[in-house]
Amino acid sequence: MGSLEQATLTLKGSELVYNKTLKLVKSIDLSSNNLQGEIPEEISNLILLGTLNLSMNQLTGKIHSKIGNLHLLETLDFSHNHLSGHIPQSLSSLTSLSHLNLSYNNLTGRIPSGSQLQTLNDLSIYMNNPSLCGIPLSTNCPGDDTFPAKDANDKNEDGNHDKLWFYVSVVLGFIVGFWGICGTLILKTSWRYAYFQFFDNIKDKVALAITLKVACFKRIFSGV
Repeated sequence: MGSLEQATLTLKGSELVYNKTLKLVKSIDLSSNNLQGEIPEEISNLILLGTLNLSMNQLTGKIHSKIGNLHLLETLDFSHNHLSGHIPQSLSSLTSLSHLNLSYNNLTGRIPSGSQLQTLNDLSIYMNNPSLCGIPLSTNCPGDDTFPAKDANDKNEDGNHDKLWFYVSVVLGFIVGFWGICGTLILKTSWRYAYFQFFDNIKDKVALAITLKVACFKRIFSGV
């Protein structure tokens, strides 16, 4: 395909030349025309384009990143060509896009992410591009996490295990602490005597303090 500064359309034996009005074109369907070469970069200047179908041709080269300029594009079909390279990230900015077909090409790399492309999760969109990877395909890209995500049951089991280990640790801590003190008092006579002597002293001091307070209150009330 050549430059798109102008286009000539033969209709019923008459040639119609589009130049200044080419930017007003809203639909292009050139499928099954044995077109060769690269897709012209200038096609991204057709800002009113709503449908672009170049399928079933012999097109080569890459999908230009300026494809994202076609903000009104609803249908894009580049299937059954020989396009190569990465799918441009700008494709995910086409918020009006409702039909996409890039199958049967030689596209490579990660499928771009974006809110609009996530709604187009039909696997047939990307089929027969062996070197494509990423969502929605089952093929992981290099560097992706290969560990499967845990389901809800696994998470619940993990939570139950955590609770079990918590209770076990509490019980073990109590046993160790309790017998650490009691065992020492049982085995070491001197410590046992000192321990109980300590509490006896505290008991005597508390009893003395209570007796003094009671006597003080009695004197106060007897004087009133």
